[in-house]
Amino acid sequence: MNYFITGTDTGVGKTLVSCALLHGFAAQGKSVVGMKPVAAGSADGVQHEDVRQLRAASNVLASGGQINPYCFVQAVAPHLAARFIGIRINFARIMESFSELNAQADVVIVEGVGGFRVPLNDEQDSADLAEQLGLPVILVAGMRLGCLNYALLTAEAIAARGLTLAGWVANVPEAGMAMLKENIAALEQRIGAPLLGVVPHLEQPDARAVAGYLDVALLDKRD
Repeated sequence: MNYFITGTDTGVGKTLVSCALLHGFAAQGKSVVGMKPVAAGSADGVQHEDVRQLRAASNVLASGGQINPYCFVQAVAPHLAARFIGIRINFARIMESFSELNAQADVVIVEGVGGFRVPLNDEQDSADLAEQLGLPVILVAGMRLGCLNYALLTAEAIAARGLTLAGWVANVPEAGMAMLKENIAALEQRIGAPLLGVVPHLEQPDARAVAGYLDVALLDKRD
């Protein structure tokens, strides 16, 4: 019961939803751990804020290197941040960390970086990583202007990789989106995977509370 979390863009709530899923599975009595293979934009290059949140939502203790093999200070595309300090993001290192986490937990939630096709090195991107991991994908759709195109293109790209879209989440990062319900209905009609939940706009999002908006039982039925 491991999942790869991707989004329609950066800043659409992948970390919030990933942490909420961890809380949801933990409430079922499962051992859970979050993983962020690549993070860019860390204040100190040691622990990214997304990683801190994932660790807080996990009930399995794991090392920082297992949870986040690559952490960069610069808030730029990961392949550029890696190039700036003279290293290359190596999938073998990520796969090794994932295998270690998988041996420790019932559920590993792997949060991608940015959108589905963000470059990770000169030859590979986030979609290649999802493909190599071979995990079912959960798509976080940031409900804002342009989301229909982004969500449908991402769902299409996931299918093109031969990956299973296990479900999707409609997250509302900004208040006041026009015709929100109609946009969600349009995606429900076109995405061939269950809507796991709608996360409303929250001034102070709390992952434990957001877990209440998600139905992880739909994932059990899908599996």
